[in-house]
Amino acid sequence: MSQPLNLASLGSLPAPIARPKYAREELSPGILHVGVGNFHRAHQAIYLDDLFNAGRDLDWALLGAGVRSGDEAMRRALAPQDWLTTVIELEPGANKARVSGSMADFVPVGEDARAIVEALDNPALRIVSLTVTEGGYCIDPATGTFNPEHPEIRYDAAHLDAPKGVFGALVAALRRRRERGVTPFTVMSCDNIPHNGRVTLDAVAGLADLVDPALASYIRDNVAFPNSMVDRITPATTDRERAILSERFGIQDNWPVFCEPFRQWVLEDNFPGGRPALEEVGVTFTSEVAAFELMKLRILNGGHAAIAYPAALLGIHFVHDAMADPLVRAFLDKLEIGEIIPHVPPVPGVDLKEYYKLIANRFANPDVGDTIPRLAQDGSNRQPKFILPSTRDRLKAGEDVTGLALESALWCRYCAATDDAGVPIALNDPIAARLTPAALAAKSDPAAFLSLRDIFGDIADAPAFRASFETALRSLWRAGTRNTLQRYLNGETL
Repeated sequence: MSQPLNLASLGSLPAPIARPKYAREELSPGILHVGVGNFHRAHQAIYLDDLFNAGRDLDWALLGAGVRSGDEAMRRALAPQDWLTTVIELEPGANKARVSGSMADFVPVGEDARAIVEALDNPALRIVSLTVTEGGYCIDPATGTFNPEHPEIRYDAAHLDAPKGVFGALVAALRRRRERGVTPFTVMSCDNIPHNGRVTLDAVAGLADLVDPALASYIRDNVAFPNSMVDRITPATTDRERAILSERFGIQDNWPVFCEPFRQWVLEDNFPGGRPALEEVGVTFTSEVAAFELMKLRILNGGHAAIAYPAALLGIHFVHDAMADPLVRAFLDKLEIGEIIPHVPPVPGVDLKEYYKLIANRFANPDVGDTIPRLAQDGSNRQPKFILPSTRDRLKAGEDVTGLALESALWCRYCAATDDAGVPIALNDPIAARLTPAALAAKSDPAAFLSLRDIFGDIADAPAFRASFETALRSLWRAGTRNTLQRYLNGETL
């Protein structure tokens, strides 16, 4: 018999389930977090839960916030359970459940972000952290820089008294703090973006430039934007996970989080307004975040992309099943060792090939139940960040890009929205309406897909890449994914 999760039920949960050692009334918010999704609750919230369980820094609790409809859905799910979350760590044969209580409250989510702006009047909120996805930073994919013409940015610049986006909310809140003489908060991105602190600064200050150049200068001079690298594989929650939690652990949680045991957080120590003692619970503070960040983005996130599209075209649903497929696994190995890792700069204290072995083992964990559709989504934002930078580096060095071009061709073939058996693929991408027609046109003219300049940029003009991409795409349509992978692995002409 399972029981609903809430503060009143904590004491009666089954004994093996870890739960907060601190009382909720002991907490006070010090961090406002925008984007309360599965990853945040399996990562930042768990580090803080560990810290609070050690009796440390109880004035750094989380205040949830959001600006999207999904954020309101999360708020509705968590409210009846007093903002508690069950986190299940999926070690094969030894799954463990814990209840996290590091979130003290959740700002109401409305049609605009004024509730966030008002909440940030509280000087006790000294950090704003973000998990708003790679696509949430209003970046031009072709240039990798902030796009001041993005519709969300233009709207908020014209309506800063009632902004709808996260960056409009931050600019409005910083303007109010400046007017009131209140110390500005630190803005900490926890998204998978190269130099995420700098990217966040560009977005916040770039929007402020459109409103008040003096405010923009104040932000650049006074607000800290530390860089970070975050890592934990966290699948989406479905009724499958809810049923497992109920049946195995006796808990009814509206939105539990299932995740791998591994987690990592590397942070630049740039918090003028103070920060929790996260180094006490395993967070690495270093001035060399960029090295860790690039390693993870290229090897892990690039690896996810490398298996996502061939697996999807072969009709494989789970990531661990993709890793068990000899061709998909061999493609990943060859691409990582041969083309990606050679252009990852050294990382202090890390053997890159051993790091890749760790990554491959994590991908293969069958208990995680991560899905290929999750890895394959949002390719228009992920390709320019996780795959194409490796391609660009190799082109600059005059090196072969056959494998990377094949990966891009696999993405193009996937965007045609059917797998090799003709089964429809539901393309989950903000520009799906552009991608599918371009991918279908590329069946007869591969250049049609490369004409998406906002994604490929000048890489589309590189003769070596263009030729390899066209050859690979024609092979995928003519011979299919499995035969194309086999020929690539054999070193044959596609």
